[in-house]
Amino acid sequence: MSKRHKSLTGLERYNRVSQPVNLLFSALMILCALMCVIPLILVISVSLSKDRSLALYGYQFIPHEYSGDAYMALFRSNSEIINAFIVSIVVTVLGTISGLIFNSLLAYTLSRRSYRYRRAITLYITIPMLFGGGMIPFYNVVANFLGLKNNILALILPMAVSTWNIIIIRTFFQSSVPDSIVESAMIDGASQYKIYRSIVLPISKPVLATIGLFLAFAYWNDWYNASLFISNKNLKPLQYLLMEIQNNINYLREASKTASTMGTVKIPPESMSMALVVVIVIPIACIYPFFQRYFISGLTIGAVKG
Repeated sequence: MSKRHKSLTGLERYNRVSQPVNLLFSALMILCALMCVIPLILVISVSLSKDRSLALYGYQFIPHEYSGDAYMALFRSNSEIINAFIVSIVVTVLGTISGLIFNSLLAYTLSRRSYRYRRAITLYITIPMLFGGGMIPFYNVVANFLGLKNNILALILPMAVSTWNIIIIRTFFQSSVPDSIVESAMIDGASQYKIYRSIVLPISKPVLATIGLFLAFAYWNDWYNASLFISNKNLKPLQYLLMEIQNNINYLREASKTASTMGTVKIPPESMSMALVVVIVIPIACIYPFFQRYFISGLTIGAVKG
């Protein structure tokens, strides 16, 4: 054993990774990345292919015949797609902001050891992680008790607060915000809200970016709440509307087996299905680079038991 290796302590020696193991881990990570990227490249390629080319050659990474018919058919029909796109953006932005505010406020309260009821409230918010009321009580509360039927708030409020997000943020506050800083600010006369706004939030950018990314993904991909509470076509989000379009495509595809439906309705079924995936995935994927530098540190620090 070399002199350098002998000088390592027990914990350092345990955490040391040899070069072959490091190469193996790197190869596994590259393989995982390729498994995520390659299908997306194939989907984009198919969405830009002619259906005639797909019928003759199947799915290809390099299309034999390029065509934008799928995207033209998707956006040509009417303004519903654009309206749904705007609704999804509004819901995602407002939902992410409100979720960060609600979760971080409650997490800050529960992170203060001087708060008398923090254990009782922590137990109370943990119950929904173990037991759920079911769909019917959930629908009655949102639609009947709160009166949010055909209201955009029905797409925002039910997902704004999560016990899991609260626990992650609370643990981050406990491990990364020193009590001495909070006590010094209180001695100087700062209120709890001012401490939260001026001291805690600037320190907590990593965990807030991480939870913000989770919330943005959840709101952008949500269609379930829209299927329950939204019947007004002007309030339908993108995911729900595209699901309806996909169902119509599947219906036309089945009908074409027994009739000449596809000859009268100019809809490219295969390429449009992939175009739907691209429209759904690409916009939300573009926000990840802006959160990436905070993502790992926020998730790992917030996951440590406080």
